[in-house]
Amino acid sequence: MSQVHPTTVIDPAASIGANVEIGPYNVIDAGVVIGDGTRIGSHNLITGRTTIGKANRIFHFCSIGEANQDKKYRGEPTAVEIGDGNTIREYTSINRGTVQDVGVTRVGNDNWIMAYTHIAHDCQVGSQTVFANGATLAGHVHVGHWAVLGGHSAFHQFVKVGAHAMVGGGSIVLQDVVPYVTVGGSPIAAHGINAEGLRRRGFTDAAIAALKRAYRTLFKSGLTVAEARAELEKLAAEAPEVRLMIDFLDTAKRGILR
Repeated sequence: MSQVHPTTVIDPAASIGANVEIGPYNVIDAGVVIGDGTRIGSHNLITGRTTIGKANRIFHFCSIGEANQDKKYRGEPTAVEIGDGNTIREYTSINRGTVQDVGVTRVGNDNWIMAYTHIAHDCQVGSQTVFANGATLAGHVHVGHWAVLGGHSAFHQFVKVGAHAMVGGGSIVLQDVVPYVTVGGSPIAAHGINAEGLRRRGFTDAAIAALKRAYRTLFKSGLTVAEARAELEKLAAEAPEVRLMIDFLDTAKRGILR
């Protein structure tokens, strides 16, 4: 049985799952769907066509599903979709999508989203990511699984952050971040493979060594991206983990950060 504080306002057209806990002074509008076992703190606004999965923990003063900040937006029925097991800390904002893109802002499963994070319209966030305090995504940003975004990092619209990448705190990211790579500093630059993170996720020493060779080929050899990609193809025959980097290069639109 769900528990809802009497000061919270829930539109009758919202759908609330089983064993949901909702604290005081929340507003949950028509069309919102909240999955089983999700816990919501106080003073949150959840609105629009927003679907939130199971066993999420949403703290306080968050805005989820509100109209996006794109001047072209004219109230079209776009959406937010959030998966299962996410932690969303205080003052996070997640805006609905636009018809100029897929129309849905998505957040996957088991993400750790710290206070004051902003996820703008049409962003596509994978699973198992970490957003440190104040991480800010402009519209249309894609973040791969297991990526780590440092505190107060900011991402230009349409940037892609590859899986397992790590972005240092305070970084201004204007180009795509290749999977497995750590970037940061001022001016921002690549600083090797996120080896410690990969070890924690069960990557073997052999796989990490292969990814380090791939990094040197792409970032330190002086080859063009096209030339480095051809070399990575050879390496991927022995180390399938490298394939993720190759596929990323094939879809990068803003150029890679190196």
